[in-house]
Amino acid sequence: MIVVRPKPLAALLDAVGDCRAVLVAGCRGCAAVCGAGGEKEVGILAVLLRLAAKRRGLVRTAFRVTVHRQCDPGFLAPLDAFMELAEICLSLGCGVGVQYIADRYPAKPVIPAVDTVFAGGSPQAGLWEERCRMCGDCVLGQTGGICPVTRCAKSLLNGPCGGATDGRCEVDPKTSCAWHLIYERLRDQNRLEDLAAIRPPKDWSSAGAGVRSVMREDLMP
Repeated sequence: MIVVRPKPLAALLDAVGDCRAVLVAGCRGCAAVCGAGGEKEVGILAVLLRLAAKRRGLVRTAFRVTVHRQCDPGFLAPLDAFMELAEICLSLGCGVGVQYIADRYPAKPVIPAVDTVFAGGSPQAGLWEERCRMCGDCVLGQTGGICPVTRCAKSLLNGPCGGATDGRCEVDPKTSCAWHLIYERLRDQNRLEDLAAIRPPKDWSSAGAGVRSVMREDLMP
C-alpha cells in the first residue's frame, strides 16, 4: 500500500491563502488506512480551514468529499459538482491521486495536503503508470499537479533542460516535456508567477533509506 503523512497545517493555510471556497478531498484507500486521508481527517482539516479563515475575518466554505480511491480516475466523478464551486482543492490522497485530480480539473489548483512517503504491496498482472516517486516532499502544489521528479527524465525542479524541443523530451522524443506541460497548466490557471520561484535541490533524506517505516503513535494500540 501507499503510505502518506500529513503536511504541516501552516503550509496548507499558506497555499489556500484568501480562497473562500475550498474542496477537501479524501481517499478511502491507503491514505485512510494510515490515518492521514480518510473521512475523519477530511472533516478535521475542513474545520481547521474554516476556523483559520474566521480568525482573519473571512467566511470560508470547506466542501468535504471522500472517494473510494483517488489513484483510479474512475472514482473521481463525485468531485465534479464541488470542483465547479471550489477555487482550490486540497487532496489528502497520494501523489498519484493528486495528479489524476489535477488532470481531471486542469483549470483549478490541486494542492497535496500530505506527503507520499513510500509504497509496499503485491503486484499483479496488468499495466501500471508511474506518477509518483514518493520523495516525501511533494511539490505538486507548485507545479500544477504535474510531478517533475517523476515525469521529467532528468527530474529537474526548475524548468526544462536545454534539449527540450517543441514540447518534447530530448531523452525520448515520443514523450512530452514535463516542464512544457507544467507551463501550459500554470498558464491556464493564471499562475505563471509560480515558475519564477526557485526550488532548492531535493532533500532526499525526507524519503529515508533502506527499509522505510512510518510510526503514528496515536494510531498504535
